[in-house]
Formats: sequence, structure tokens, C-alpha cells
Amino acid sequence: MAITGQPLDAAALVAGVASAGAGSDGAVTAFVGLVRNHNLDRRVYFLEYEAYELLALRVLQQIIAETAQAWPGTRLGVHHRTGRLEIGEASVVIVTASPHRADAFAACRYAIERVKQIAPIWKREHFEGGEVWLEGAAVHPDDEEARQRAHRTACA
Repeated sequence: MAITGQPLDAAALVAGVASAGAGSDGAVTAFVGLVRNHNLDRRVYFLEYEAYELLALRVLQQIIAETAQAWPGTRLGVHHRTGRLEIGEASVVIVTASPHRADAFAACRYAIERVKQIAPIWKREHFEGGEVWLEGAAVHPDDEEARQRAHRTACA
């Protein structure tokens, strides 16, 4: 897991998570969140991400633990970028590895839902006509109802 101002390397994270299985995995999934050039019917120029890094790392560790509990045998890697990101750059990379593909897919989806819910990472969108803060942790990390919502979404 990492919070970094450097460009994210999805291939390196996939290789790292996959190699930890020592041949026991039947599936590796990856989610790469990219900066897009439009949102809410307006042209986006770039994004800026800020994080409370120490707390964000603790929250990512919590998400990894939740995932391991919900899908035993599944491993998870999460890297999130901070700073200015240009169109097309990766803002988040999540990789899961598991003996079974269904668990790998569900764990990956769960992880991004939880990152959006509880990680103290904020996104500022710069667009044609202005800028606005769009996202950030909306619920407490121990909110069981939110955790269950993320689990239902992941398993839908």
C-alpha cells in the first residue's frame, strides 16, 4: 500500500501482489482509476489530490484487513496518487489476487468502494469555468452500515 506523489506503476503492483501467492492464485484483478477529460458535462483540465497520509495509510491497512476477512486467501495492494494529475494519468491502482476469480473481482470492487467511503483523500477538479472539491472520506471507518453497503455493491 502506498500514498505517493509519484506516477503509479500498475504493472509493478500486479507483479508484487501476484508473486506473493507463490503459485496458489487462480486470478489477479486490477482496477486503475484514470483522470478523465470530462465530468458533469464540463471539460476537465486536471485534478489535484490531497491526503492526510498517515491516516490514509492506516485506513488502507484497514481495507486490506477487511478484504482478507471477507474473502480469505485474497491478497490486496492499493496505491493512491497525490498532487497534480493530468488527463489520462492513474490516480489509484488496486490489485487483488486470489485462488478464485469471483473473490478477486469482488475484493477489488470492495476495496475501491471503501477507499471512496473512508480514505482521507480529497480530489479537486479544475475545469472550464472554475474548480471544485469533489470527493473525500464521507463516513467513519468503523461505520458498519457503510461497510455492508460496500460489500453489497462488490457482490452485486
